Order: sequence, then C-alpha cells, then structure tokens
Amino acid sequence: MKWVVMIAMAFAMVVPTKRALFIFQQNRYETGRYQAWLKENLARLAREDVFYITSSVVLAAAGLFVPGLPVQIITAVMLVFTGLMSWFIEKHTHYIKPLVYTARVKRQIGFIVGLEVLCLCALVIFLYDLDYLAYAAGWFLPWLLIWPMDGMTAPIEAGVRAHYLNDAKRILASDPSLIRIGITGSFGKTTTKNIMQAMVSQQYNSLMTPASYNTPMGITRTIREMLKPIHQVFVCEMGADHVGDIRELMEFVNPSIGVVTSIGPQHLNTFGCQENITKEKMNVIEMLPQDGFGVMNYDNPFIRGWNVKNKVATATYGIHYEKVDYRAVDITYTSTGSSFTVVHGKERIRLETKLLGELNILNILSAVAVARYLGISWQTIARAVSAMQQVEHRLELKKINGYRFIDDAFNANPTGSAMALEVLSMMPGTRYIVTPGMIDLGEKQEEVNHRFGTLMKDRVDEVILVGRIQTAPIYAGLMESGFDMEHVKVVDKVSEAFDIVYSTASRQDTILLENDLPDAFNH
Repeated sequence: MKWVVMIAMAFAMVVPTKRALFIFQQNRYETGRYQAWLKENLARLAREDVFYITSSVVLAAAGLFVPGLPVQIITAVMLVFTGLMSWFIEKHTHYIKPLVYTARVKRQIGFIVGLEVLCLCALVIFLYDLDYLAYAAGWFLPWLLIWPMDGMTAPIEAGVRAHYLNDAKRILASDPSLIRIGITGSFGKTTTKNIMQAMVSQQYNSLMTPASYNTPMGITRTIREMLKPIHQVFVCEMGADHVGDIRELMEFVNPSIGVVTSIGPQHLNTFGCQENITKEKMNVIEMLPQDGFGVMNYDNPFIRGWNVKNKVATATYGIHYEKVDYRAVDITYTSTGSSFTVVHGKERIRLETKLLGELNILNILSAVAVARYLGISWQTIARAVSAMQQVEHRLELKKINGYRFIDDAFNANPTGSAMALEVLSMMPGTRYIVTPGMIDLGEKQEEVNHRFGTLMKDRVDEVILVGRIQTAPIYAGLMESGFDMEHVKVVDKVSEAFDIVYSTASRQDTILLENDLPDAFNH
C-alpha cells in the first residue's frame, strides 16, 4: 500500500519540480540567489499551495472521524487530486518568460527526478507507519533538492562550458584581423550595441551578439553558430553582475575597442558595493591593448571620476558635461524622435533619429565615436542614424491593440527610468505608467524606488503599480510628492494592470511600460 502512496506522491510532485527548476533558472542557476528568493517567498509558496494544505486537513479529519478507513488510501487519492489541481493551475498560468528546456535544464530534470525517487523509496523503506504528515512535507521536497541537484550537475556543466568556450576561443583566434568591439554598462549597452551595429554595418560586414546574449555562454553560442570568415567586425555586448565577470569576458573576446555606456547601482546585491561595480565595468577600458581605442560616457560621474591607468587612446562623449570629444547640443525632442548637433572639435553635424529620449542620444554618441575611429564618414553616420529602428523593449514607441505604448520593459534602472518619465511627459493625451519598480539594487533599492515615485508628479497622470510589496516605496514617494493618490492603483499581476488600461485609456493616450520583472520577482 505504501508504494501506491509513493506513486501518487510522485505525481503530485511534478508541478512543484517544474516550478522549482523554473525559479532556479530565473535566478540564473545561482544557489545564492535561489536561496534568497526561497527565503523571501516561503510564506507565499505555502499560500499558493492551498490545495495541498487543505488536503492534509481533510486527511486529518478522515483519520479522526472515519474509523477503519485506511489513511494511506485517502492519502493517495488526495495526492492525485492535488496533482491534478496543480496541473490545471499551471496550465492556466501566464508566465512572462516560461521555463526554457535547454540542454542544461534537461540534465537537471534527470538528476532531480532521480533524487526524488531515491527520497521517496527511502520514505517507504525506512518509515514503517506512513501517514499524511510524511507526505505533506514532501510537497516542498523539490524546492529543497535544488541544492544537491546543482552540486551533482556542477562538474558536468563546468565541463560542457569549458568545451564550448575553448571552441569559441579557437574560432576567434583563427581570425586575427577581426575587429572586436566590447560594450558594457549598468544600462544602455544593448541599445548601444544595436546602434553600433546599424552604423558599422554600413561599411563593414558586421555581426553583433543578439538580444541580451552578454554572458560567456551567450557570446560563445553567437561565435560558434553565427560568426563566419566573411565578418570583419564583431560587436559584443558584455554583461556583469559579479566581480570578475568583465575580466573573464575581456580575456575571452579580447576586443581592441571598448565602450562603457554607464555605471550605476544595478546588481548592487551581487557586486556588494558601488566601488566594485565601477572597477569591474572599467576593466573594458583598462584591459584594452595599447593600440586599441576606448570610449566613455563622461555625463556619468562614476566614469568621469575614474582615473584610467591604461595608456590606450580614448574618446569621451556627453551632453551635459562640456569637456568631451563628442557632445550633443541644440537638442530637439518630439513625441516621435529627436534631432541634435554633434560637436567634435571644429566639426558640427546635425543628426535626426526616431529613437526617443536623452539616453538614446548618449548611446548614439558612443557609436559615432567608434564609427569615426573606424573611418566611417559623417554622411554615412547621418544616414544610419536617420534609418535606425527603435530597439525592442527599450523606449520603443509602438501600438498594442490600437493603444499607444512606450515599451521600456527591459531591465529598468534609476537613470533610464527618470529619462523614460521625461519622454512620457512630452506625450499627448492622458499619460499612464505601468511599473513593478526596480530590483537588484541592494540596500539602495528602497531609496531608488522611493525617488522614482517622487519623479512621477507632473510627468504622469495615471499610475498603476504591479506588486504590493516591492512597489511600496514608489507609493510612499508618490504620496510625499503630493501626487493625487486617487489616480494611483496597486494590483497584484500585470494582467490586472492591462485590464485597467484597456478599460480606462483612450487611443489618444500614452502608456509607459517601465520594467517587466521576471516571474520570480513579480509579487
């Protein structure tokens, strides 16, 4: 009879296993991040698993008030019922980014299922009198088995990673003439990469890392699957959320041109302090070869305050800081784009773009500096800037179901969010913002979100906050600024926010989507 209960228990554990792997993937396969998430969300998990908890209560009542009824039979039935209900809920749950069944995840599934089978067999063999309490604890077993599963698969993943990395290094080494451009920053690097590609590809056969492929394995995949002998330039985005990440990528890609777009408190949780972030990001300049070229945003105080030790040639750019090599002046912003004049020495060139906001002008300036270094003419640059398409999810003006949206959903940061509010303030109609706030900012997170709330006054008309816990500082900032709180709504899910937008906004209004938290952090 105990084996029947074990099989029922295995069935009930399928969905929790999937969810545990999903959260582990969203936390970048890092046990430290996963542990922090689990600690923060343990109570929420218990609330969401109400069907299982209810089953335990029913079983307890059955054991007390129905003499002679085998508890293990009831246990098996209730476990199957719970498993079916879990499948139903899972099937009708919309995920912003669902579990991706990569080769790594498939290996993890094999190991965690093996561990679960061993644990269930041990329960059956070593516990003589099994009742519902033993299986109630089993509901959380998949969440706990992530640690041993990760420990067992770590050597395999290290071997797979080393194999692919070495193959990518071999491909890069086979083409010493390839011009390699490394781009990093706390924000703006993906947009800068796309702008850089649009300019450089006017004159060179150029390849860029797609989407947000900015990790060693993402870059490795790009090199192995996309880089061909015909390519003359490789534009590589470099991400970092730990000390040593940029150094590893610089040693891997060995770019001769490096760009630092910005430095801020992004990923302060994992870096530990702002000094570590600054030092790590600036490795893109410090580790360039002597005959290379570095480009830096001098509007950013952390970059401007850094004393570059490398003797490599550099160029600076900015809008507000005057003593730079490339500066944008006479800026005109509209609801459909921007125009500005680039000042470089005695040269003055007028550029027009469909891209929105000051941050994108800064990103264009960085690409201009690299393009001019590579000998691309001003005429070609102007043509590329004019034809440049908006970057997906980064101040992207678009229509959704006939409504005008500014999609700035990807990876909001303090500077970018402030600039997004400025863009929204110039838009026609009633101005809406839908946001869950900003995360991964360590001890500064509450302060940054509070300030974000204060900045909304006079720039936003209707505020929809997603998630009651993490948006509390934004709500407090709104109140402090004197915002009319009758026009502030707090919801639990993004779908609820869209319901409000579609029921109250008109086609002439503008809705800013500022940040779109992964499902793991949306609560």
